[in-house]
Amino acid sequence: TNQRETTIVWDKKTGKPIYNAIVWQCRRTAKICDDLKSRGLEDYVRDNTGLIIDAYFSGTKIKWILDNVEGAREKAENGELLFGNVDTWLIWNLTRGKVHVTDYSNASRTMIYNIKDLKWDEKMLQELNIPKSMLPEVKQSSEVYGTTDIQTFGGANIPIAGIAGDQHAALFGQTCFEAGMAKNTYGTGCFMLMNTGEEMVSSKNGLLTTIAWGVNGKVEYALEGSIFVAGALIQWLRDELRILSDAKDSEYFATKVDDNNGVYIVPAFVGLGAPYWDMYARGTIVGLSRGSNRNHIIRASLEAIAYQVKDVLKAMEEDSKLELTSLKVDGGAVDNNFLMQFQADILDVIVERPKITETTALGAAYLAGLAVGFWKNKEELKEKWSVNKVFKPNMEAEEKERLYKGWKKAVGRSLKWEED
Repeated sequence: TNQRETTIVWDKKTGKPIYNAIVWQCRRTAKICDDLKSRGLEDYVRDNTGLIIDAYFSGTKIKWILDNVEGAREKAENGELLFGNVDTWLIWNLTRGKVHVTDYSNASRTMIYNIKDLKWDEKMLQELNIPKSMLPEVKQSSEVYGTTDIQTFGGANIPIAGIAGDQHAALFGQTCFEAGMAKNTYGTGCFMLMNTGEEMVSSKNGLLTTIAWGVNGKVEYALEGSIFVAGALIQWLRDELRILSDAKDSEYFATKVDDNNGVYIVPAFVGLGAPYWDMYARGTIVGLSRGSNRNHIIRASLEAIAYQVKDVLKAMEEDSKLELTSLKVDGGAVDNNFLMQFQADILDVIVERPKITETTALGAAYLAGLAVGFWKNKEELKEKWSVNKVFKPNMEAEEKERLYKGWKKAVGRSLKWEED
């Protein structure tokens, strides 16, 4: 499993990248996105790739590399360069260049893959001037793609049998196999995915339509709300503001005050993702008074993560016409009991934390295990999921409404901040 959207372009002969990997958070291609929008491509992109035109996705990153690295475009047109996300790059290296593949879930995050036709989208390749010869073959998320090369992996030919983007792998690891089941991963960012089965649900509320996975010849879809900054906000408090020495201490300091004292933080460090999709939003701290202290800022930061998830859940319920009664959670930040309880309160749904919270790795293992027959089927996997703790909502409706209204007001201050 891998970080999605992060883009690597390398020389086919030497195997050396021609430029540093451009990570998913990078905003350098915002102007390319603006150009695509000005050419009237927003509806086409949404209808065919399921995505929104944004610097988040791989397509504009590939174009940037080809346009800005000397000689890159000529080499690409001569078939001398290859593109891949981190999954493709790892497999290419593990097999010593014998296998150049990706899976449906990763391909669906590039903005150049047609999720209806299940092929690379010729129109988007043309619009971004990306040669098709660079692109990996797209396969299922669970099958044997090849084996590790004997010289690169401890003298063993080990089958490589599962690929999924990190959030899709987490959805699989949480055994969200039926339409309507959802999970939220709390990592650097926050990513909520809802399985929509074999139906491709188009969002009217700022969510992404993505391929969840391809298993046993069947492709399933999901709705996704991508939040760019979650755990990264707590890291910022630790590393830049230095008001924390350890991210784990955020729970302790947040509970030292009764409320946020009117303080809201909008962590739009790299713009805002779902459901706003504003590349020019920037971070804000609002509502400060003479009585505001470190604890209020730390508490407001944890609350900001939960508010962003509420924004996404509201959009997801409107798009899916389903009302969630419980949410499975995973990722590093779910160990924070204050955050999980506040999340349950502000969403007014039960939050379920599993015993195994590293479900991204677990999902990848499940996919590989199914491919080689280690597990028989999804039913067997479902029996393995078990809960560690359930957080039940315990906040008055009036208080929820007041807090969320303050959040929406704060978001309004951050939007379009960097726009010319």
